[in-house]
Amino acid sequence: MPSWRHHLFATGFSAISATRADIWLRPLARGAGVILMFHHVRPWHEKPFTPNRFLEITPEFLAKTVATLRKDGFEIISLDEVPDRLRSTRSHPPFAVLTFDDGYRDNIEYGWPILKRLKAPWTMFVVNDFASGHGRLWWLELEMAIAQLDHIEVTLHEERLVLTTGTTAQKSEAFGLLRRRLKAGPEEHLLAVIGDLSRQIDLDPDSLVKKLCASWDEVRLLARDPDVTIGSHTLSHPILARHDAKFSAAEISRSKLLIESQLGRRVRHIAYPHGDPSSAGEREFGLAQQSGYEAAVTTRPGHIFTRHLAHPTALPRVSINGLHQNEAALRALLSGVPFMALDLVKHRSLSA
Repeated sequence: MPSWRHHLFATGFSAISATRADIWLRPLARGAGVILMFHHVRPWHEKPFTPNRFLEITPEFLAKTVATLRKDGFEIISLDEVPDRLRSTRSHPPFAVLTFDDGYRDNIEYGWPILKRLKAPWTMFVVNDFASGHGRLWWLELEMAIAQLDHIEVTLHEERLVLTTGTTAQKSEAFGLLRRRLKAGPEEHLLAVIGDLSRQIDLDPDSLVKKLCASWDEVRLLARDPDVTIGSHTLSHPILARHDAKFSAAEISRSKLLIESQLGRRVRHIAYPHGDPSSAGEREFGLAQQSGYEAAVTTRPGHIFTRHLAHPTALPRVSINGLHQNEAALRALLSGVPFMALDLVKHRSLSA
């Protein structure tokens, strides 16, 4: 069930399309390029309770995204090329970079053939633990537990919560509440609470990872394609800002070294797990630079401008949201207008 935020975004995209602001404001709003963020690519199967639907698009919409990019004048390039493109004094068309987080097998099964046919380079960010067949896809564990349980009892920071989850609406409300409250606290507590819910439905987290994420053998096969870049997504996909500097440094630096040893090729880029300001900040940006990454991407929304050359380990991305798989939303995002509006709102709030 879409949240009020997604309804608000949908209304905004429709308004931008109706006023043609994506066309007449584009010269002011669009940057030198855009880095797009994807997660799952797979056929959609309708289910009543799908709180993580925003993380997946269909193969057909991936192909439409590539076609729309090219129709709108974007040049699809690899992430490797971004620093040089920003440094260039020559005139270039706007660029687009396609990035896929978490290393899901469906990226290879459904996304790769489409991107290969369309001759579109792309980047997969790999989590070492997931490629090794273990780890915690906790947001999916939480979804699966709530989907199966009609009643949940959890302790959140010494507060006992009793939640009825019999209807789809109740399940959606419980998922939003637990995700928000757990993600705001220590990650150890988040993993423990969701781990307990997983045991109640006999869900083995490692089995879920093995089912959904590509193995090292599959990643090595993918890495042979010259149009595919493999980047790091850390060792275990933690909320880095919730941990001390030593832990976060190891997650960032060791992941690079271990992927390089697995693939026999250099790893130049990293995507911060979750990637929002509460999950990765200045400390993480500095650690990525110290570890030798040339570029690092966040989930902070926005286009890429030449000013980002001074902050290559803090690049924004534009999420292609599975709840907005339509041309109006896509063209609005590619125009940069929604992010210009967000910047204006932030500026006004700071000036008030």
